[in-house]
Amino acid sequence: MIGRILVATSNLGKLVEYGRMMEEGIEVIGSTDFPDMPVPDEDGRTFAENAIKKAISAAEYSGMLTLADDSGLVVDALGGEPGVRTARYGEGQAFDDEQRYMLVLKRLTGVDPPQRTARFVCATALAGPGGLIAVTEGTCEGSISFGPRGDNGFGYDPIFIPQGYACSFAELSDDEKDLISHRRKALIEMLPFVEAAFQK
Repeated sequence: MIGRILVATSNLGKLVEYGRMMEEGIEVIGSTDFPDMPVPDEDGRTFAENAIKKAISAAEYSGMLTLADDSGLVVDALGGEPGVRTARYGEGQAFDDEQRYMLVLKRLTGVDPPQRTARFVCATALAGPGGLIAVTEGTCEGSISFGPRGDNGFGYDPIFIPQGYACSFAELSDDEKDLISHRRKALIEMLPFVEAAFQK
């Protein structure tokens, strides 16, 4: 085994994706292994700012090499919303993934297909007990469907049609999604830093 890395998330879907995509020999554990670990407020103006805060905080608490990300859906016709508030979109009127993506669809009522462009963005940050090591970013371009489709994946996957496809993220197999996902693209850029950190 090369080593063990903490992925600072309690989102099981995200943790499973990282475990699937990580280099062979690197064991992935999540924030649930540290039940008392503090979670910093995600009040950054960018995905990268939030990822950095989470990575540094979790690395300092755990003493482990830590990967954190902040990711979300950016819809052009909604002025970039949900954006950095993707996981908290529609506070007070949306309380789970389905209600949040249905709110996006509602707010896009009457918007024609050419104006329904969107992208998933993922910023990843790697930190150790000594501080920040690296930050990377990946994007997946696409558009918003007119209704939810598919039951694979999580979050806004059922309403996101990746560019060049006729199906939603939630209709793709795990392997198909991994090839094009924003998270995968950010992780590919990050892996050399992860491997270098384990060699120190």
